[in-house]
Amino acid sequence: MVPMARLYVLVFAAGFASLGVELTAARLLAPFFGTSTLVWANVIGLTLLYLSAGYWLGGRIADRWPTRRHLGAVVLLAATAVAILPFATRPLLTLATEAFASVSAGVLVGSFIAVLLAFAVPITALGAVAPWAIRLSVTTIEEAGRVSGRLYALSTVGSLLGTFVSVLLLVPWLGTRRTLLVLALVLAAAAVPLLPRLALAAPACIALLLLIPESGVKAAPGDHVVWEGESAYQFVQVVDDRNHDRVLRLNEGWATHSVKVGPTGLVGGYWDRLTCLPAAIGKRKAGRLAVLGNAGGTTAVQYARFWPQWQVDGVEIDPTVTAAGYRFLGMGEAHLVVHEADARPWLQATSLRFDGIIVDAYRQPYIPFHLVTQEFFELVRDRLQPDGAVMINVGAPPGHDQALLRIAETMATVFPVVELAHVNDFNTVVTGYRSPATAAAAASGLLAAPDPIASICAAVAAASQPVRPTVDPLTDDHAPIEWLTDTALLAYLQDGAPGAER
Repeated sequence: MVPMARLYVLVFAAGFASLGVELTAARLLAPFFGTSTLVWANVIGLTLLYLSAGYWLGGRIADRWPTRRHLGAVVLLAATAVAILPFATRPLLTLATEAFASVSAGVLVGSFIAVLLAFAVPITALGAVAPWAIRLSVTTIEEAGRVSGRLYALSTVGSLLGTFVSVLLLVPWLGTRRTLLVLALVLAAAAVPLLPRLALAAPACIALLLLIPESGVKAAPGDHVVWEGESAYQFVQVVDDRNHDRVLRLNEGWATHSVKVGPTGLVGGYWDRLTCLPAAIGKRKAGRLAVLGNAGGTTAVQYARFWPQWQVDGVEIDPTVTAAGYRFLGMGEAHLVVHEADARPWLQATSLRFDGIIVDAYRQPYIPFHLVTQEFFELVRDRLQPDGAVMINVGAPPGHDQALLRIAETMATVFPVVELAHVNDFNTVVTGYRSPATAAAAASGLLAAPDPIASICAAVAAASQPVRPTVDPLTDDHAPIEWLTDTALLAYLQDGAPGAER
């Protein structure tokens, strides 16, 4: 390979790895700190800071040591730093797990900052590549613009490719740790042609690290991990918890997203309340239900037990979660058609009309803004039969229910009757009725629910509180729901209250 071609390959590889490392950093953090906008803002902001520092340092150092060998050594340093990241940060992430379990805000925030700082060395080193390569490539002033444009274009194309390959291929296929090792191997392989033969030891050592078996991404203190995996969307974990329930957890594990249904059909928590929808609208026989956020199929299985003539359409964006539901959580028992799609686009596209819609797509404590707006609830209303109803589960830390109230009050601007019923300290079921007549008869229908959900539905009737519409609804244009949930979670952690199980 001619010298200039080696330099171009190095620039391309640095661009490929820089965005790949940034996105994989977010995946490294997700099982422990979640995927809120606060986490993403820190990852993106600090990455830009590190790259800026690299641009500045690269330009200065290139003037002092304008050689390909020195540039190759810096890229090899970046490759080494990327390779040791998943191993070096493991103790910090373990501290985060323990802090989450004990709701220790100081340790949680401290470990989060420490992990982000660990990315300073490789990202800064990668930022130095482009200006250094320009210094080595430009021989006359007349060609400076053409050469710099070519190199930055190569770097950007590499970043583009690194983005899609990392997120769509490497992380789902190999996992976060091995993705970082592959990125490190790409960097080392690109640096070696600029260095003495002894440098071949670096990619060889990184390749050996790929052979180390993964011992598990995240511990579950007090629980037994049955299975865990990473999809294109999130970290997925199935555990047998301390209550001897088999449950599905996502990312940082703040909330339980599904529970395997046992012999009684009841699982505790908000899922049992969601089985009361047919009684509330007076449709004990055949009906059609859409579950937006099917997860591991808890609600669908319960409907197969208590309302066997109801057909369920479960909408779940993550096929890895669906597979876990069938494999570990008994979802095959449900009378269910699974649609692999995002909830709102699917609802927009479908021509079906439903007797009931359940929205369980809020990944507590992070709520997708496009599923809480006035426009979304108008779409839900339009997909309901005239006597239908929607139930949503909203999770909120105790004493911090601003997001819950904004969502319920926004629903009340669309549905003529909206009621909320607290399930426990963390969960509230909000019901919107399309018809005032159906709402008026709901209490008597709930009180006449069959066993074994009779007492549960009676509790829903007793706990239901009317919700008044707001003059400031959440809209597609302005829905600060992420800010509300982030601030509520931080305030709750600072309170030092116990964590949520369901």
